[in-house]
Amino acid sequence: MIKKYSIVNWPIRNIFVLSSLFLALCLSSCRFKDNPEVDFTDLDAAKDLKFKVISSHETDLSGGLPYNCYLPDGTPLLDYTDSDEKAGEGDVTRRTNSVTGTAIVQELLKYGNQNKVIEIVGTYPSIDGEWDDITLSGKVMLPKGRKPKRLILVSHYTVGSNNEAPSNCFSLEGMLVKQGYGLIIPDYLGYGVTAHEVHPYLVMLQTALNVTDMYFAVRDWLKAVDMEPEHKEICLMGYSQGGATTMAVEYVCEMVYSDPEYAYYIPIHRVFAGGGPYDVKATYERFVNTDTAGYPVAVPLVLQGMIKGNNLKVQMSDLMQPWLCNRMDDWINSKKYSTAQINTFIATTVTHEILTEEAMNQTSANVAELYKAMTENSVVSYNWEPQAPVYIMHSMDDETVPYTNATNAKAKWPKANITYNFGHYGSHTKTCLRFILAVQSLLEQEEKERKEYE
Repeated sequence: MIKKYSIVNWPIRNIFVLSSLFLALCLSSCRFKDNPEVDFTDLDAAKDLKFKVISSHETDLSGGLPYNCYLPDGTPLLDYTDSDEKAGEGDVTRRTNSVTGTAIVQELLKYGNQNKVIEIVGTYPSIDGEWDDITLSGKVMLPKGRKPKRLILVSHYTVGSNNEAPSNCFSLEGMLVKQGYGLIIPDYLGYGVTAHEVHPYLVMLQTALNVTDMYFAVRDWLKAVDMEPEHKEICLMGYSQGGATTMAVEYVCEMVYSDPEYAYYIPIHRVFAGGGPYDVKATYERFVNTDTAGYPVAVPLVLQGMIKGNNLKVQMSDLMQPWLCNRMDDWINSKKYSTAQINTFIATTVTHEILTEEAMNQTSANVAELYKAMTENSVVSYNWEPQAPVYIMHSMDDETVPYTNATNAKAKWPKANITYNFGHYGSHTKTCLRFILAVQSLLEQEEKERKEYE
């Protein structure tokens, strides 16, 4: 239940690093900073740590993005042209499905000169919705042969198939490694090694805890293998579902892990959030009031997340049309299909064709319970104001996450150190590419100013 994640009810974690960590650091001199070909799955220095490496491989971005890369709508980012294959070229030309998308990706790939990325998949301990121990997974992405400048803790956008989980694909944010940054990207509960579990969609504090738990595990692992970043302060970043999760992660960092004397401390440098459902209740109300769901898969995902993630007594069958409710396990919980495929299966953007008459009635008892859970999982409902510098981007044309989320966030945090970038940037998906480009530009400008100051 969401009340379990109230700050006052959280258990106090051990403030001392486990002695085994220090023992491992002392007994081993194994490092991979100067030997990037080392087997990451067999490092003596990291054997007793919480982050357990499953696999690792190198990706070369000099020829473009790898083909296991997906857009926020679940479609593969890249196509392949037959002409280049027939020409016998060693590498097939990579392009996006639109001229605008292609131009943005090409611009993204210009940044930095660190073309080789080390992708490391691993597991770490965390908690589930009942506060029981669980093992989750995710990916670490590092520049080859050097320490990262800084770590970026990435909360990923909505995915449908397990193939889209960070541990199984190349995340779009991975392009930031070209600038020398290291990325930590959790899968979230319900993906990766827990793909058999139901994902608690938009259950913010639980997901934020799962994300920060990976940071702690990877932080100690990087220290053990002598790959600590040059700067201790980290960046937080996320788009769409990840945008809202990123703000929830900032909340956890500033309200729970804010004491520098505490072993579990997360110093934040900057925060980047884009296209996020910061107000879950307002998002659902827009679905109902306009009778339109531009991103139809979000409707069953939100309902299931609120009901199962918050242990509500409401039944999915009370709120969702039978034709869709009966296919939840196959279409959504099986993790076999991308969100783009599921939207095709649903084949309608008319809300009342997805929801029951009761669900469309905002005064019903079941909807009241649902609204309560949605409010508790909306970051704009927290009694908190962001302290770190934040950049929030949202397209006024967003057909997936209503623009009202952005305006509600601005109204909630009028005095915070937040730069808002609202404009007519096109669709939710195209704005994701623009968002990553904006983050790259801001980080590059910051580094340029720092060098000029020095």
